[in-house]
Amino acid sequence: MKSLFRSKPMTILLGVLIWGWMSLIARSVRWKVEGEGPARAAWASHKGIVIAAWHSRIMVLPSGWHRNMKHWPGEIRDGAMLVSLSPDGEAVTRAIAHLGLHPIRGSAGNKKKAKKDKGGIRAIAEAVKLLKSGTAVCITPDGPRGPAEIVSPGAIMIAQRAGVPLLPYALSVKPATRLSTWDRLIIPYPFARGAIVYGEPLLVTRESDPQEIRAELQKRLDEATQRADMLAGYAHETKPGSETR
Repeated sequence: MKSLFRSKPMTILLGVLIWGWMSLIARSVRWKVEGEGPARAAWASHKGIVIAAWHSRIMVLPSGWHRNMKHWPGEIRDGAMLVSLSPDGEAVTRAIAHLGLHPIRGSAGNKKKAKKDKGGIRAIAEAVKLLKSGTAVCITPDGPRGPAEIVSPGAIMIAQRAGVPLLPYALSVKPATRLSTWDRLIIPYPFARGAIVYGEPLLVTRESDPQEIRAELQKRLDEATQRADMLAGYAHETKPGSETR
């Protein structure tokens, strides 16, 4: 049964279904947007930008691109997204390609793992090249295997090599269902209430201390996520996942 779900025909079908669901969510959810001003300024003043969002929100990540980012002025004209080489990642790759986002296959979650396998070296090189040529690259800094909502070094390493800022990016939808996966993946409902929150952009250079950047990105992404959850209608004191969505 497992091999059936990972077969090419099933992957194609899942890709179409995910694409359809992502498109429906982007268009039907009543979105509130916060933090767009500083995000637009960082976008307009750089040739590329790394967009950092938690892996659990992957089903809603394209919403901000279609509703906001691709319309912002500046040299950044294209969007890309880092997707793992796993069979699940293949379905997501097909879905986001339908949405006009370029998939970068591989994992950049960990320097050591990137050197071992998972297409890490190739993915990092491709991401840096795209960032230098007018592309926004979305990376889930806790993916592809966690720990959930903990920033790993990959996104920071890519931003430093490309010399571009990091943009914390959080989304929340209510009602939604959370699966029992490692990241508590959110499956949003259409025609729901949602929030898109852009955190304060984080300027990065090759000389920046990676540990300081990592701690600051963690802080800003946590704050943006809490704000998005609150705007969507979840209690401020409730940690995401501890309340029925």
